[in-house]
Amino acid sequence: MKNIIFVISLIFSLCLLGGCQTHPQQTLYQKLGGQAGIENLVASFIQQIGQDQQIFHYFEHANINHFRNGFVSHLCAISDGPCEYSGDSMVDIHTGMNVNEADFNHVVDLLVKAMEQNDLPLTTQNEVLSRLAPLRPGVIYL
Repeated sequence: MKNIIFVISLIFSLCLLGGCQTHPQQTLYQKLGGQAGIENLVASFIQQIGQDQQIFHYFEHANINHFRNGFVSHLCAISDGPCEYSGDSMVDIHTGMNVNEADFNHVVDLLVKAMEQNDLPLTTQNEVLSRLAPLRPGVIYL
């Protein structure tokens, strides 16, 4: 009995000294798989856009490499990665495109499909969307 009490006391003491600390919270960047994971996600997203008749017309004259690099950099930056986004503002990019709400929502659906293709958990998908959501006013009806 004394041994059991001693073991329980020892475990409790180790926990108090930090032996039972939880692992630090992962950043969204880490949850996305770092740079490689973001690049894969963006590649899947571009593939989704390229196959979508409703949305493709917004991108048909776009420089795909420029779009890819900018979106990778932007996702890296907003996910607490080591990148700093230095591209154009959302307003500058989307002015004149006249993106309507239905098409904006459809692009979000395509991003969700891309995240699903990359086996990202729903919680991670929601975190990505919550970081991108404030950009909406700089995209639609401009």
